[in-house]
Amino acid sequence: MNIENLKTLGDLKSSGYKSKGIKDELRDNLIEKIKKNEPAFTGIHGYDDTVIPELERAVLSKHNINLLGLRGQAKTRLARLMVSLLDEYIPVVEGSEINDDPLKPISRYAKEAIAEKGENTPINWIHRDERFFEKLATPDVTVADLIGDVDPIKAANLKLSYADDRVIHFGMIPRANRSIFVINELPDLQARIQVALFNILQEGDIQIRGFKLRLPLDMQFVFTANPEDYTNRGSIVTPLKDRIGSQILTHYPETIEIAKTITQQEAKLDSRQTDMVHVPELAKDLLEQIGFEARESEFIDEKSGISARMSITAYENLLSSAERRSLKNGEDKTLLRFGDFMGVIPAVTGKVELVYEGEQEGAAAVATQLIGDAVKTLFPDYFPKIEKLQKPDDQTPYDDLVEWFFEQTGFELPDNLTDEEYKQKLDEVTPLNKLIEKYQPEMAKEDSYFLKEFLLWGLVEFKKLSKQRYTKGIQFNDLYGSYISGL
Repeated sequence: MNIENLKTLGDLKSSGYKSKGIKDELRDNLIEKIKKNEPAFTGIHGYDDTVIPELERAVLSKHNINLLGLRGQAKTRLARLMVSLLDEYIPVVEGSEINDDPLKPISRYAKEAIAEKGENTPINWIHRDERFFEKLATPDVTVADLIGDVDPIKAANLKLSYADDRVIHFGMIPRANRSIFVINELPDLQARIQVALFNILQEGDIQIRGFKLRLPLDMQFVFTANPEDYTNRGSIVTPLKDRIGSQILTHYPETIEIAKTITQQEAKLDSRQTDMVHVPELAKDLLEQIGFEARESEFIDEKSGISARMSITAYENLLSSAERRSLKNGEDKTLLRFGDFMGVIPAVTGKVELVYEGEQEGAAAVATQLIGDAVKTLFPDYFPKIEKLQKPDDQTPYDDLVEWFFEQTGFELPDNLTDEEYKQKLDEVTPLNKLIEKYQPEMAKEDSYFLKEFLLWGLVEFKKLSKQRYTKGIQFNDLYGSYISGL
């Protein structure tokens, strides 16, 4: 069907076009995708066996949907992707405020236009991308914003009585007729505003300032909510909740691999950064593990959640830290270093909600501890495990390395070293080279230097060495020697 040739109601009828409700559109197009084994929600990772099947069942059931989950769990992204399940174009009566279907008009304007012009009533075609409306629920949202109100200026201009329904100015929801309408953070919407949605969801009529209009709006509602909000700021009133067909629980990535995929997809990086900075896979794993540690930390409020945006912005900061150092040193390329992880601390502290104990520790201290916890968790994947309880005479693979530090006055790694100086500095610690060769012989040379720092941090976390952060870098010491020297 060539829509360019269909410009009037008569053209539409002669083409054989049949009207379809939005929920039927979504359902039919989803059925086609399932039959062809095509993904309905692209760019979403980690939900293939959990959230997406639930969402598809809700669409097939023609339900309004509530996506319930902590922040940064792709709730709004999922809602926006539902647009791809709509028909590409639909016809509307030209000039209609509420996207009237030419074959099933519901507004007074459209009915009068068709009564007057008949088959010659002009129509427009709107693309599916124009059929998505979104509103963030904030305390200042009013019934007039969502449903509509009497417009005194319109009444004056048209010289109409307030008893005439033509004086009504439609709100966002009627104007989103035949569209997907998303209300984010639904519990934040005042209870009296939520009540105004009852009839729209169930009976399809709206009431404005004493006017009761029978407008069978054709809508697909998607709500998003955070479980924390049920107790902290508000709640979804029970009758409204009862009218929402499916409530679907979202969740955070369950593995580091999924988390990495999301971060790599969403991070907004300049191509010059990615060309300049070599990032070992271990560094990417470590970055994601910080998020996993944060979700388990006793210093962080688990109810507020740890958004996927934390890892994304932390990754951006990580590369920017390496890029900045490289630019200052006049280098075209650089290896990511462990010291660059100090640059992710602002991204972490801005994304977590601390409990009282965390506030006492300080946000930066908690973020630094999360980095250490991440090292401790990943360490056994690369090197022999260090037991907590160990006899004094027991030999370990790390004895030579610890002995090397015992004989030194301190090993410093300044942040601003050139790549050449950085490599030379780490190569001086000969026991490090032997441990890498023995336990990670397949490790690429360019990744081995980050692994060496990782090993040193791991020994610090397992109380084999000590470290001290100073203004321009970090210093590693023998554990007992540092006590003696007062470091």
